[in-house]
This record gives sequence, structure tokens and C-alpha cells, in this order.
Amino acid sequence: MINVNELLRELMYDPKNPVLFNSGFFFYFFALFMMCYLLASRNKAARVWVYTVFSLYFFYKACGFYVGLVILSAIVDFNLSRWIYHSDSKSTRKFLLIFSIILNIGLLFYFKYTNFFIGIVNDLSAGHIRPLDLILPIGISFYTFENLSYTIDVYRKEIKPVSNFMDYLFFLSFFPKLMMGPIVRAADFIPQISQPYHLHSEDVGKGMYLIMGGLFKKIVISDFIYQNFVQYIFDDPSKHTGLECLIGVYGYALVIYCDFSGYSDMALGIARWTGFKIPPNFDSPYQSSSITEFWRRWHISLSSWLRDYLYIPLGGNRKGKVRQYINLALTMLIGGFWHGASWNFIFWGAMHGGALAIDKVRIDWLKKHKTTLGGWKATSLRILGILITFHFVCFCWVFFKASTFHDAWALIHQVIYDFQPAIALDLYNGYTAVCWVMVLGFVLHFLPSKVEISLEQFLGRIPVAGSIAIMVSFVWLLVQVKSTQPMIPIYFQF
Repeated sequence: MINVNELLRELMYDPKNPVLFNSGFFFYFFALFMMCYLLASRNKAARVWVYTVFSLYFFYKACGFYVGLVILSAIVDFNLSRWIYHSDSKSTRKFLLIFSIILNIGLLFYFKYTNFFIGIVNDLSAGHIRPLDLILPIGISFYTFENLSYTIDVYRKEIKPVSNFMDYLFFLSFFPKLMMGPIVRAADFIPQISQPYHLHSEDVGKGMYLIMGGLFKKIVISDFIYQNFVQYIFDDPSKHTGLECLIGVYGYALVIYCDFSGYSDMALGIARWTGFKIPPNFDSPYQSSSITEFWRRWHISLSSWLRDYLYIPLGGNRKGKVRQYINLALTMLIGGFWHGASWNFIFWGAMHGGALAIDKVRIDWLKKHKTTLGGWKATSLRILGILITFHFVCFCWVFFKASTFHDAWALIHQVIYDFQPAIALDLYNGYTAVCWVMVLGFVLHFLPSKVEISLEQFLGRIPVAGSIAIMVSFVWLLVQVKSTQPMIPIYFQF
């Protein structure tokens, strides 16, 4: 007999157990959602209501009554955007846009950065201002940027505001991307709402590949490497040799990529199964041969957002070379601050901004001197570029992951002054499974894209019953290998 109290407890928000794509609760949630969604699939309004209600409940299960912020944000920006669009006065339109930006950034600033600046004031003035008891609402950085891009696009008259509030609430609360992105533009998403729902074999294959691949990257690679090796290294780097620390940094590079891209892939796959195409958020970023290329492949939705709504408005490359380099550096500095209220994130963003500016100088020099290479020289140069870019990115990850600057420099100190290569065999024997999972992770990352396309096409040709059998079998296998407690995704905190 079903225990009603236990069922109600399971349905209520539990701050110690937020709903995740890789949690057991989500599979029941998603199965019920798909049944209801398919029943409503022939009616656009019914689809929107079903999807929105489930999305808001999903967000409630993730962060409790902070779900109200999503609804409030939707109400405010839905109305402001319409007033902006229909106003004939340029000054009124600009005032409403600024008001929207202040409201959105102000809300984000209050929850995310208030205590950071209180700490700065206390440090500078030896003050004793007590930090506020604030909990960062999950996903606020993502849906804030979506709101901003929407009102700015309406102000620029690049899109028309939606006339139906439920369509906008649906766009903002769309649960596959609500908590950890990708940052979806209204111009890409909203036109798809009115399209009839048809699930083609290509959608089935692509969705299944993305969901299975995302779960594999998250649970088998990221969680395993982090819980069995990486977390020990970063907890106290000074206790480990330089070789262990270096392998730990390589491991973290895989962890953060497989964690974030795995979650993004699942979001894209779920969206695909429900009739929506979301632009990819990652494109094998460690295959990049320059830092400029890396940021075209890593967290694509954020880097393109920063380009279109920050870098270009700052002047982009239109005000001379020096100003362009400053704009690049400033954009990445703000991008680092977007990740969190910490000097580590600011320093991480500053390093990437400086590297982008330097790389721009390199690109301009090559264009000016029309330097081109072919054959083995071009291949060798690309491989060298990949190695340099990867190690620079890994160096920056140290500051991104470390709790403090002290811990970051302690790890770097160990790598430089206490490397101890002689322990390599002992390290392998102690962490054999971790080493092979890391090898697997990098091999999969560097596979040609045609392998991925072939697998998608193969999955798309399988009958529905076969697809269900494959998914059930795959999930069962993951249950056997996953940890008892799901690991909270890294970008959950942003």
C-alpha cells in the first residue's frame, strides 16, 4: 500500500535533494510529463500549459519557492517589452530598457553579489557589516540573461514581443534549459512554439544520442573521476606530489567539461524529443588550437551572448585596435564575474580576456603578413596549438576550481617544485580505473564528428520499441555504476 505521507514528502521540495536530470525522481517526472505532453500534443495551447506547469514544478523541486522569481521576471519583462515596442518616443523606449536592465541585473546582483561586496567593504574599512542570509536561486544567471537578451532585441526591433503571456512564461521556464542553460534566445525559441508537434526518426535518434551521451559523460566520466580522485587533490593540494596535482588538473578539465556539456546535451536531447531545437552549447572545445577557437566551442551560448550584448555594445572592433583589446579583456572579466562572486572567478576571466587580446594580436599579424602554411607544417602547428591552448585552459581551471588563491598557488607550487615523476607507476596502480576512465574521456572527446553523426543515424533507424529497450537497458547499466548520491552539477551554483 502506498504511504501517502511519504509520497507527499517526495513531491515536496527538499533542499538536501534537489531534482537533477540524473536523479531517480526525474525519470518518473519525465515519464509522466511525456504522457501528458503527448496527450496534449495536437493543441498548441494545451502543449504550452502542460510544458509550463511541469517546468515550474520541476523548478520548484530544484529550489523551492524561488520559482516565484521566474514567474515575476516573466511578468515584468513581458510587459516592459511590449511597452518598449509600442512606444513612439525614443527617450521612453530607452528609459524602459534601462529600467528592465536595472531590474534584472539588480535582482541578480542582490542574490549573487551582495555578500561579496559586503566582504570588500569590511576588508577595506575594517567594518563589521554582517553578511545577509541569502541563498542563490538556481538558474538565476541563465534566465536573467535570457530576459535581458529578449528586451534588448525588442528594443533594437530585431524581434516583435510575444502577444501571449503564457508563450513567454513557457520560453523562460522551459525546464530542460532552465537551471543550467544553454542560454536560449527568444528569437530562436518562440517561433517554434506554434509549430505542430511531429517527432521524426531523426529527432528520436538525435535526442537519444544526446541524452545517453550526456548521462554517460556526467555519471560515468565526470562523477567517477571527481569522486575518486580530483576532489582529494583540490581539497588540499599541498598533501600531494606535483605529478598527482597535474593529473588532478587534467582530471578536472574532463570533469567540468563532461559535467556541464553532459547536462547541456541532456537538455538538448529532451528538447528535441518534445519538438524543440536548441543550439548546441559545446563543440569539442579541447580540440581548439587557439584560445579564440576555444571560446567559439566552449559554453557557446554564453560566449555568443557576451559578444552580442556586451562586447559589440562596448565598441567591439570598431574603435581601433587598442580599444578592441580592452573590450575583449573587459568582456571576459565580466564573464568571469558572471560565474560567481569570487576573486578567483574574476582572475580566471581576466586571464582568458588577456589571452584573447594577445591572440587577436597574433591573428592580425598573420593576416597582415599573409602567412599561410600547408601540409605537415600546418598539421604540426595545429597540434602544437592544441597542446598550448589545452594547457593554458587547464592552468586557468586551477583558479576556477580552487577555493582560494592560496590553494591554487599551492597546487602550482607542487607541480613546479615537487613533481616526483618516480611515483608514476604507484599512482597508476592506486588509481587504475581513474586513469582508464580519463583516457576514455579524452579519446571520446577527440573522435571525429562523423562518428557521432553515424551513431545518431543508427539510433534514428531503430523502431520505437527498440529505442525504449535501449534506453531502459542503458539507464539500468548506469544505475549499477553510479554513486549512491548524485553529484550536484558544477554549474548548478551559477
